[in-house]
Amino acid sequence: MNAVKRVGETDVAIVGAGILGLSHAYAAASRGLRVTVFERTGTPTGASIRNFGQVLVTGQPPGEMLTLAKTSRGIWKHWAEHAGFFAREAGCLLFARTDAEVAVIDEFVATRASQQGYDVERLDQSQVAALYDGRFAHHKAALHGREDMQVFSREALPAIIEYLRTHLGVEFVFDTLVKNVADGYLETTTGEWHAAHIVVCSGHDYLTLLSDALAPLGPRVCRLQMLRVKPTRDIAVRHALLTGLSCLHYGAFSDLSSAQALHEEVLATDPALLDEGIHLLASPAPDGSVIIGDSHDYNPDPMPFNEEQVDQHLLRLAERLFDEPLQIMQRWQGVYGSRAANVNRPFSVLKASRGVTGVWMHTGVGMSVGPGIGESVIAEIVEGRMRSAA
Repeated sequence: MNAVKRVGETDVAIVGAGILGLSHAYAAASRGLRVTVFERTGTPTGASIRNFGQVLVTGQPPGEMLTLAKTSRGIWKHWAEHAGFFAREAGCLLFARTDAEVAVIDEFVATRASQQGYDVERLDQSQVAALYDGRFAHHKAALHGREDMQVFSREALPAIIEYLRTHLGVEFVFDTLVKNVADGYLETTTGEWHAAHIVVCSGHDYLTLLSDALAPLGPRVCRLQMLRVKPTRDIAVRHALLTGLSCLHYGAFSDLSSAQALHEEVLATDPALLDEGIHLLASPAPDGSVIIGDSHDYNPDPMPFNEEQVDQHLLRLAERLFDEPLQIMQRWQGVYGSRAANVNRPFSVLKASRGVTGVWMHTGVGMSVGPGIGESVIAEIVEGRMRSAA
């Protein structure tokens, strides 16, 4: 016997309960709209819970991404306060071990930081040595990004969902696949729904919905190897940690002239790191363990098999950062949507039809800018409908 299928109605339907979907749901519900979120699984299991939990302002390139990150930080603070999940606001520390890494920090501080309004402080070697009982004294300098935050993603996402449900009246329909969307209409595995506007935030699923609109972007998937490790000594680190290698990855630094010299240094001394797209990040978790990573493997169909040599590179870099042996507790694959190399945009907002909008991240900074994107997209939808009704 077939189960009875539901027919529902809402103001705004969101497809996907990852950070982008939740951000759009929050922005819409905060404006007094009825919001329904559809998620194919029983709980979020994708990019939004597999990451470092770093809400990174410092690493974003100047312009739109920096503005979105600053907006997102304010939303994250509100969520943490009202949803009651773990969050740190001590910022990030980007450590430099070599002269080439120091040069990137110095160029950034002398030029871009002051010109574009980054809230940062350069720490010299004596200041670094004074941190955490000298644990990081083997580094030559550091950049303290004071606006950066850190959350524990696998706990934060469920807490945000509960907050949206109980405080803002957002309805969640889990274990439900949205099979088709059109103006005012969703076809799902549990029934038909009608909505004034639909926002598709389907992560790296490029086939189920709006595939024709996505095709010109040449969508790919980035697969990342991640580890959770346990230090020998208690760390009690309050900062998210980055290393000089991150200067080759994040747009705030990667186009500086000194970054090219750093690239050449890594190419000459440790080329495997470039081949595997490795740059080390470390996020202390609430229990004292540390999430470390990551590597980058771009492919239309990413393989599920981890390479042990990549994990060993990450472990080596992390042990060099903390200056002690580390025990691996968990291994997993991170994942996020990407795009063809010649498509130079970090995210896409595509108006598929009058009542359907698709939003996709093409980089791994959804936690950092997703809330700001949700606010921007929903504001445009609401204001656009108001303009058309006037």
